[in-house]
Amino acid sequence: MDWLVGTARKGANMPVMMKTKMGTWSWIRLALRTKNVLILMSDTGGGHRASAEAIRDAFQLEYGDEYRIFVKDVWKEYTGWPLNDMEGQYKFMVKHVQLWKFAFHGTSPRWIHSVYLAAIAAFYAKEVEAGLMEYKPDIIISVHPLMQHIPLWVLKWQGLHKKRRLKGLCLALKNLKFASSDCPSALLSAVQFYQRRRGNGPVKKTAKALGESLYDQELKKPIGQLVVICGRNEALAETLRSLEWKIPVKIRGFEKQMEKWMGACDCIITKEKGNVPYVVDSGAGVFTRSPKETARIVAEWFSTKTDDLKRMSENALKFAQPDAVFDIVRDIHELACQRGPLANIPYVLTSSFSSLIY
Repeated sequence: MDWLVGTARKGANMPVMMKTKMGTWSWIRLALRTKNVLILMSDTGGGHRASAEAIRDAFQLEYGDEYRIFVKDVWKEYTGWPLNDMEGQYKFMVKHVQLWKFAFHGTSPRWIHSVYLAAIAAFYAKEVEAGLMEYKPDIIISVHPLMQHIPLWVLKWQGLHKKRRLKGLCLALKNLKFASSDCPSALLSAVQFYQRRRGNGPVKKTAKALGESLYDQELKKPIGQLVVICGRNEALAETLRSLEWKIPVKIRGFEKQMEKWMGACDCIITKEKGNVPYVVDSGAGVFTRSPKETARIVAEWFSTKTDDLKRMSENALKFAQPDAVFDIVRDIHELACQRGPLANIPYVLTSSFSSLIY
């Protein structure tokens, strides 16, 4: 009888040796069709592009050529105003805090954002659909809230969500995890300050306060060092670089390897809101509202209350999930294996949009 000998690495075509009934040997290659993954993101906030790129890289490391990954901002590339200028609008609003606050809270009620998102979806339905289908995706992943409602409605309108071969629309795959690692005792303790969607004022004030509190006036030497990740906020980066510092300070722009900076630091300062209960209740950190209070607490952790810092670091380590992104792509891979390719579904633009609004 026929039998096969050989092994296959995940994500690769499989070279297999076959022995036929006639006793002859031959090599065959069982080619696995490369699956297309479309990751939807937008540069309107902190961490969305980083999340998308982390998922992309994890797919490539875990499954190699089995997946072809596209990271796209469909709004910018395929639609018109206001969707194609969301990045510019976002940057303008975060510089005007009250305007940002009004826009954020004003559109929070479900009935409000459902109406305006449905209207935008109806107006740009064909463009969004064309953007989604150009890449013939087997899987669509969204890492940004703005990339969820409208694509879902467009897929519903086209009827793709009912097809058996649709692998899935994976929403909100954003895992923000905190991990702490101890630096060598010969080095200064380090604190990382990550600027996210708060404008220049609070960041500059907190950084300056840390610059003062982490300098021992009696010993005339620093007790810590500071790393400020400014993202794409070039104005903030230039402002901080122009200041005179008493302690070692590194001012960084957009970083693609945030995990290395986080792992090298003893303390991380980042935005509040949804992270507060998770961090505080787990005993992995504290919440403050004042730059001076923040600076005082960090200085104590690096000097007189090192036991508190050690305890919180240990608690943070318990909740760390360094393999979270790989868990995500493995789950998506399992979903992909359960169903057939979306790319085989006929794609035809239609003119009716009545079934989208419900």
